[in-house]
Amino acid sequence: MLPDTITKYLISHVTRNVPAAMRWYADDAEVSDDGKTYRGRDEIRAWLASSASEYSYTTELTSTRQVDERTYVATHHLEGDFPGGTVDLDFTFTLIDGRITRLVIA
Repeated sequence: MLPDTITKYLISHVTRNVPAAMRWYADDAEVSDDGKTYRGRDEIRAWLASSASEYSYTTELTSTRQVDERTYVATHHLEGDFPGGTVDLDFTFTLIDGRITRLVIA
């Protein structure tokens, strides 16, 4: 089972609600996605805004697991108009004090 922070973030992310998603990030958070790393709230906000509009896709949460006291993995199956059309992605979250400090999507 995922912590509320991650569950609420994923709902915001999937519905492409950037302001709602941003409330779960720590000020010094980092996101790594597609070979790039985004640091801090401004870069993460820009990444969320561009990723929300770049492709059309559906996503389904297929599994979750807790790695340690601060690290959780949520695996999603995506289908859409991006290169390849389908992919399974692990969203690996690090939480500190109820905020996302790191997210790696791979």
